[in-house]
Amino acid sequence: MTNLCPIMHPVAGVYLGSCAAKIKKNGNPDLVIMELTEGALTVASFTLNAFCAAPVTLAKEHLKSHSPRALLINSGNANAGTGAQGMADARQSCAWVAAELGCLPEQVLPFSTGVIGQNLPMEKLHEGIPQALANLSITGWEEACKGIMTTDLVPKAISREVKVDGHSVMITGISKGSGMIHPNMATMLGFVATDAKINQACLQQALTDSVNLSFNRITVDGDTSTNDACTLTATQKADMPTIDEVNSNAYADFSNAINDVMIELAQMIIRDGEGATKFVTVAVEGGKSTEECLKVAHAVALSPLVKTALFASDPNWGRILAAVGRSGVDKLDVNTLKIYLGDVCIVENGGKALSYTEEAGQAVMNETDITILIQLNRGSVNETVWTTDFSYDYVKINAEYRS
Repeated sequence: MTNLCPIMHPVAGVYLGSCAAKIKKNGNPDLVIMELTEGALTVASFTLNAFCAAPVTLAKEHLKSHSPRALLINSGNANAGTGAQGMADARQSCAWVAAELGCLPEQVLPFSTGVIGQNLPMEKLHEGIPQALANLSITGWEEACKGIMTTDLVPKAISREVKVDGHSVMITGISKGSGMIHPNMATMLGFVATDAKINQACLQQALTDSVNLSFNRITVDGDTSTNDACTLTATQKADMPTIDEVNSNAYADFSNAINDVMIELAQMIIRDGEGATKFVTVAVEGGKSTEECLKVAHAVALSPLVKTALFASDPNWGRILAAVGRSGVDKLDVNTLKIYLGDVCIVENGGKALSYTEEAGQAVMNETDITILIQLNRGSVNETVWTTDFSYDYVKINAEYRS
């Protein structure tokens, strides 16, 4: 993955400003404000971690009562595990932005990412907010993408012009995340905007469905963040009829386009996983339900023994077999399932495939992109999860995270 953002197309009605408020120790951009045009609709999905951060709690609260006019994002400090002071700081931050923009504090959604358990450096935020607002631009996506990064090595961004029932629609989005990545939602943040005309219910449905296919299908380390959030904004500026039915052709086109964008952003997070050297697809086919397919996929994707074998490029297929076996699937018949490493069958009839050779397995494990396919052969449901290996650098990055 390149360190450069792709060409980022502006979305009519979305303005972004970024600055280095010195929240991060490295002096990189760490404060981003997105101003949204009057009439824009924004929906969101948040972490299910019970210790959710103050900005998550406040953003949920604000979304219930008002249509957002601005998103405030800081990196370098999560404002999580900060109790009442954290909530007060999040409210004050929103009030500062609102005062500058001439809107209500409840029309500002706060987002934070970084170290847990430390109070926000409010003086730095107070000084940084006017700086970020002074940089507002419809072309500010690339700087914003860099401003939300923490341990990320590369920016994650995508911008596409698509056809929705014959009408041109722009979709541009950014995300961040590298570690503490696991479903519900998979520390990640995602901000996607479109100029599509669409009502609130359809927009929320599109986001919910796309998150379940993307950010809820990635895992680096099994740790669900306190701060995960993803927003989808529709500015209503496109020249098209309003999408107001989920059963319409226009909604299907829009939903498919959003799914593609979200999946690509999610996969970028995996490719930039902390210390990652492998991009691993774990596909489970022929399950009875989504639940049991994901049980199997996550058992494999989260296994430290599987992940370290992947890092070592060691075709130790027994680790994959063991992970499938302990996944908790009811009445799993190990004699009928098959497991593949790439296109190489490694397990069938309850043991090592007769056709398997160490050389064939090694050839697959030497690759950077690897697919592990588990065919349960007990139903018609298929699910896919994306993950990484575990390297020496993963331990080093997280051991030194606060230094």
